[in-house]
Amino acid sequence: MYKMIVCDLDETLMNDDGSLSDKNAEAIQAATAKGVHFVVNSGRSYTSFQNDLEKMHLRDQPNQYSISYNGGLVLENKDNKPLIVNAMPFDVAKDVFEVGAANHAAATHVYTQDVLYIYNPTPDDSNYLKTRGVSFEVMDTPDFDQFKNLNVMKVIMALPTVDERKAMRDAVQSKVDSSKLAVTFSSGRYVEFNPAGIDKGSASVQLGKLLDIKPEEIIAAGDNSNDLPMLKAVGLPVSVSNGIDTVKDAAKYVTEADNNHDALAEVINKFVL
Repeated sequence: MYKMIVCDLDETLMNDDGSLSDKNAEAIQAATAKGVHFVVNSGRSYTSFQNDLEKMHLRDQPNQYSISYNGGLVLENKDNKPLIVNAMPFDVAKDVFEVGAANHAAATHVYTQDVLYIYNPTPDDSNYLKTRGVSFEVMDTPDFDQFKNLNVMKVIMALPTVDERKAMRDAVQSKVDSSKLAVTFSSGRYVEFNPAGIDKGSASVQLGKLLDIKPEEIIAAGDNSNDLPMLKAVGLPVSVSNGIDTVKDAAKYVTEADNNHDALAEVINKFVL
């Protein structure tokens, strides 16, 4: 019996327009009514998906949980109480940011525990964030020392092409010891940097331990490379049909439906209800 579902948001649970379908929401409610934990496991901040949790009937609920920042933060939904904080070392985050800020084609995001800051926001990226309900503060200067006394959860760069994103990864790793970083790609637009050892999978296992849930009792669903660690960490890894090839290869089940056609409802109806 599966006791927990950890699920990516964008391009997995959510429609392409950023909305949560009624069928997915109803299936999630049915799963939680059976005592199965449904845990949003996103690269985004928890602040951006509160309305979606409301539709799932999980917002501000005790004994319900969310994971943000690719595993950087684990919260209990009641009062958004932090349970596990996996922040980046400041010097590592600063070095990553400075590489991103030097590239004028990149929108460089700095996720603190509660606020997203962006240096050099681009119209395409800002429009994408708006459809996801993501708010941010614009950084007017590349002075990273303003974050000295804050938890920096991750640093990411939005770039338009795969080649540019891979080049950014290589540029960062030429400056920062790669053993200090977990690097992933997401949403067909981002290259993401977390602390080494911190990812969606490690956070899923951490939360499972807190809840006395074994990895083999967890379902994970995703579509992109930042979802691979959680798929590899759990008993039932699932790819939505629109997932990239490496995600499908890692999955034990690939949905017939894509993210725009209630893929998560398919998973819940097949394996939980």
